[in-house]
This record gives sequence, structure tokens and C-alpha cells, in this order.
Amino acid sequence: MRLVEFADRRFRLAGREVLGRVRHFMGSFDALSDGADGRLVSFGAYDYLGLSADERVRQASADAALHVGVGVSASRMIGGERNFHADLEANLAAFVGTEASLCLVSGYLTNLSLVQHLLGSRDLLVIDELSHNSIVSGASASRARTITFRHNDLDHLEEILATQRSAHARCLIVVEGLYSMDGDIPDLPRLIAMKHAHDCWLMVDEAHSIGVLGETGRGISEHWGTDPREIDLIVGTLSKAFVSCGGFVAGEARVLEWLHFTLPGFVFSVGMAPPIAAAADTALRILREEPWRIARLRSLSAHFVAEAERLGLDCGPSRGHGVVPLFFRDNEETVICAEALLSQGFYCPPIVQVGVPRDQPRLRFFLSASHTEANVSAALEVVAAACNSERNLDRLAS
Repeated sequence: MRLVEFADRRFRLAGREVLGRVRHFMGSFDALSDGADGRLVSFGAYDYLGLSADERVRQASADAALHVGVGVSASRMIGGERNFHADLEANLAAFVGTEASLCLVSGYLTNLSLVQHLLGSRDLLVIDELSHNSIVSGASASRARTITFRHNDLDHLEEILATQRSAHARCLIVVEGLYSMDGDIPDLPRLIAMKHAHDCWLMVDEAHSIGVLGETGRGISEHWGTDPREIDLIVGTLSKAFVSCGGFVAGEARVLEWLHFTLPGFVFSVGMAPPIAAAADTALRILREEPWRIARLRSLSAHFVAEAERLGLDCGPSRGHGVVPLFFRDNEETVICAEALLSQGFYCPPIVQVGVPRDQPRLRFFLSASHTEANVSAALEVVAAACNSERNLDRLAS
């Protein structure tokens, strides 16, 4: 079989018929925005704090490119280490409440490299069944035995640890601070108690929860009022609240020193580019100085959930933490609602088949401090109208 034939077959199985006819997928957002006379309101970006177009962030990135360069041209171990790397890592560690941190050029790579690096063949890895693909891929590459527990079901996790932990040398539990497809969060205090009770390590992927959860955006530990040092490894990304690119690992200094010299995704990859690091560091500074952005995001999220419930729309388990899904009966209804939004100047790509179970299609709304209550209300009214129209047609047809 030729590779192109294999690719065609796999694409059909992945949902080519649906994916290929949705304008949102792999299309030009700029072209769509121009078609809406530049008035397209996006609910498809992770710009939680409304900083992606902030002049301070853009200027810092431009200044770094002009004065330091566009890239560092080497891995940090062999000539690419620069002062701004250490500055950003120190600032990130201080913000999340750990001793040290380490930045990589990709958030996906951070999870992929770290999960497979930590454990050996005598160890146990336990992950939430809705873990991000980067965690799942890292688990697949790990030599450890991997067991998944039902999403956010800590009773199931407890059962697994009670029956399986003693048969393994070490155990790592991996969860997310805010699940990006369902918009819900785990019970961190209970996870910490279970970690101690069963002698495990705990890793929390805070890609979507940093800058979103907690009064000052410090993530799930601040949300629950727990000590962040109780989490062995905090993983984050710079592409969400920090409107840049890359990932980081935070934890105890001696752990990070070991990773600095052994983590494959860091050792064998180029160092972070100056404009990228400068943008992230500036966004972090603004986050510390302007906590009103987190409060604004929290208020908008609560407004979204309240409006959705008023209109009879299904937000699933999300209670409003920056990302809120709306669930639909099938792919067809999901796509119809996405197209209705686009026709009214709202960009919110449908999530169908890839990334979620086939029977749980949804629109995933990423809220931002730059949105308004009017944006949210208008978009939800469009969805409700599209749903009602589609369901009325179904009733007439039957």
C-alpha cells in the first residue's frame, strides 16, 4: 500500500467527511475576519487575559528581536543559554510558588518528554482518561505500566492505588488543573491526601489553569488554598495566559537541576527564542500588576454559564473557569451552530471526533478579559436560535 493510500484511509476513519467541510478548520482566520469587516469576535483562542494584542507585550517582543536576536541558534547546554532564560524561569517559579522552573520550546513537548522520562519498567503511571494527548503520548512512550482512571473520579483512582500501588517501585499520578475540553477541575486537596497516603508523586498540567484559577491567577493551588509545593511537578504552557509559545516545568530546585541536564525535550532542543521569552515574561509581569483581568474573566465566565442555562444550552460539567463547552446531539447540529455563529461574526470552531468522543460533539468557548457581556449574550442567542431551528425541522420531518 502506498503512503498516500494509507493516509487517505486513516483520514476517512478520523472523520474526513465532517472535518473537510467545516470552514473553521485550517482556514485563514485573517480571511474570515476580513470577510466580517474586521469585526469577527473570536471564542477560539486561549487569550484568557486579553493580552495577545497588548502593546506592551508586542513592544517587548520586538525589542528583544532587535537587541538580542531572533533565535539562540543552539541548545542551551552547548551555547544557547542566555540571561533572559534564567530571568523568565525565576519569575515563573516565583509566580507559581516553587523553587525553580525550566522552559522548553513547546508545551506539547514538555508533557511528552517529561512523562516518559520520569519512570521505568518497575513503576506505575496513573492518568485521567481525559488527559491531553501530550500526556497520553508521553505515557505510551514510557516504560512504566500505565492505568487510566475515569475522568475526575477520585474514588476510582483510590481503588487503583489501593490494589496496584504496592506492586510497583514508584508511582506518578497525572491530572490537569483545568480540563480544556470539559472545563472542569479536579479536587486537589483530596489528590494531595491520596498522594501522601500511597507514597506517590503528583504532576499537574496547569496549561489552562495558570492565569485563570485563583484570585491572582496562580492556578489550582491558589484556587483550593493549598501549598503549591505539595505538587511535585507543575507543568504549564506559555501559549495561553502568557500569549507566547513554549512550556515550563516547575518544582523543587534539585529536581529541576536534574531535569536541566537530562530531560530529552530540553537537552536535545534549541533554546527558547528571545522574542518569545520576552513576550511571555512581559505578560507575566502584567498579570501580576493587573489582577483585575482575572476578576474580569471570572465574571464573564459566570455570565456565560448563567446565560447558557437560561437559554437551555448544555454546558456539561463546566462551572465557568475561562473555558466552557456547549454540548450538542450530534456532529450535524454542532456544525450548524458553528456556521450560524460565523455568519453573525462569532468564531467558535466545532469540536467533532478529533479530540473528544464521537458521541460528545461540542462548541468550546474560550473566554477572554477582552470580551464583553454583550459578546457572550449575543453569541449564545445565535446558538440557541440555531438549535431551536434545527430541532423544529427535525420534529416537522418526523
